Amino acid sequence: MRAYLSVFRMRLKMELQYRGAMIGGIVCQMFFGIVLVALYHALYASKAQAMPIESVATYVWLQQAFFRMMVATDQDLYDKIKTGNISYDLCRPVDMYWFYYTRIAAQKLMGSLMRGIPMMLVAFLLPKGWGMTLPYSISGLFSGLLALFFGLLCMCALENITMAISMRTLDPKGIAGMLGLLMVTFSGNLLPLTLFPDSWQKIITMLPYAQLLDAPIRLYSGEYPVSDLPLIIIRQAGWAAVLILLGIWLWERNRRKMIIQGG
Repeated sequence: MRAYLSVFRMRLKMELQYRGAMIGGIVCQMFFGIVLVALYHALYASKAQAMPIESVATYVWLQQAFFRMMVATDQDLYDKIKTGNISYDLCRPVDMYWFYYTRIAAQKLMGSLMRGIPMMLVAFLLPKGWGMTLPYSISGLFSGLLALFFGLLCMCALENITMAISMRTLDPKGIAGMLGLLMVTFSGNLLPLTLFPDSWQKIITMLPYAQLLDAPIRLYSGEYPVSDLPLIIIRQAGWAAVLILLGIWLWERNRRKMIIQGG
């Protein structure tokens, strides 16, 4: 356990070095956030929707603030897979699945905090209907943060599954692109899940992608009452356990049948 904590701390410190990328990411996500909110204003001007525009804007800004949590990848591992240098990591006296799970967790966490906190502070200053609103309640805020933690566990598990498949294909673009499209669509990043038809939501909200950010945001905004928190946590923890077990199985198969290319 001490080794994994050390890896986690080192990765956190490494992320702090990329301040230029942080500033660029904040500017980029702020731009896309304003564009998306403007598009929803145009939609609401033509036809009223059940969800208030203030809630939609809050949904958009929270998705943009934690966008880094969804898309961050361990590029070092990709390079090691392509060059064959992952063979050196196999000599480490640690479990490789949890070694890289810890790395990606630190990367997603710190990257999100560095970009998300400044973005939310700015979003709170925007005019009503364009910026973020305060949480529905204090209990909703803490419930959303707890659900966000379990969502992070699911995200890291999905990332390690992508890495495991890349060890077989040697090119992460295909699987990463496919899983990335599913994640962006069904996590609510492309379109808030609250705007999908109710019949679709019954299915979409049960998928692992909805556990990443949609569930925490709905708790924050009051779309989900705090009384639903135990059920949401059980669903998130269940998906995290399934995805982690699947990832461990894939990594173990790769370890047993790995062919190192490069030199």
